[in-house]
Amino acid sequence: MDLLHGLVLVFVAIGGTAVVLTRDPLAQSIVVSFYGILLGILFFVFQAPDVALSQIVVGAVALPMMILLALAKAKAEEE
Repeated sequence: MDLLHGLVLVFVAIGGTAVVLTRDPLAQSIVVSFYGILLGILFFVFQAPDVALSQIVVGAVALPMMILLALAKAKAEEE
């Protein structure tokens, strides 16, 4: 395993830990988006560009958007 693979794996591990340790739902959606980008980079480095593109669309765009929409709806129902 070369240096790039190891470095990306370390960043993904740090990103996953950051997602778990973030308690504010709004901040967590931003961290999840960043984590999705890191996973996309990981898949690209490990030579799976089609999976990387899918991960970026789902993990970095769709999932955080659904979280933000759910937070907005929950806040609107509280008021």
